[in-house]
Amino acid sequence: MKGQVSNPPPQGVSESRAATSATQTESIRNEKVIVTDCVLGPRQQLPLAGALPSVTVYLTDATVQITPEDGKPFGSAINRGAAFFDERTARTIQNVGSTEVRFLHIEFPGSGLAETWGAAGIPGYKVMLENQYVRVYDIRIAAGTKEPLHTHRARVAICLSGAKMKHLLPDGSEEPAGLKTNTFAWRLGQTHVGQNLDTSDLWVIAVEPK
Repeated sequence: MKGQVSNPPPQGVSESRAATSATQTESIRNEKVIVTDCVLGPRQQLPLAGALPSVTVYLTDATVQITPEDGKPFGSAINRGAAFFDERTARTIQNVGSTEVRFLHIEFPGSGLAETWGAAGIPGYKVMLENQYVRVYDIRIAAGTKEPLHTHRARVAICLSGAKMKHLLPDGSEEPAGLKTNTFAWRLGQTHVGQNLDTSDLWVIAVEPK
């Protein structure tokens, strides 16, 4: 599902610069998540309905203005890799910077769980946020290293820095893994050892719905 939102060029912005349309591409839908890939050109904006709890993960640095429904707009400078949870707020995000902004809008159609997962099972990872709907954590695996055995739950894996990887499974088998930079995928839960076979570090944001 792909939609476009076109806005007239604001004062002082050329037609060619403002011609880039904001886009929304629904990329993943299952019983756990709905993932929409969003791209905003300079001065473009997108409405987010807020019908479901959601997490927004930025794949680029961004300077945006966020206007909640029935609320005052506020500006925010956002770093690549940042993640934000929203309970259910209709809002509009506008790119007020001079470069393209890309983010994933991840909605949770389930009712969530009244339990805390914390950092259990994810050694060395940084938990960025957690509530009844989701756990989000930051994965860094240095080039040429491997992790201890651990268990992931089903998740959206968002790759900010790609690397060639393999997974070592408890039964002794191996499987190729890894994602390219600025790509994402739905991954099922698994127990494994992640080994970075590359000369570059891996950086992934994992979004695990509850």
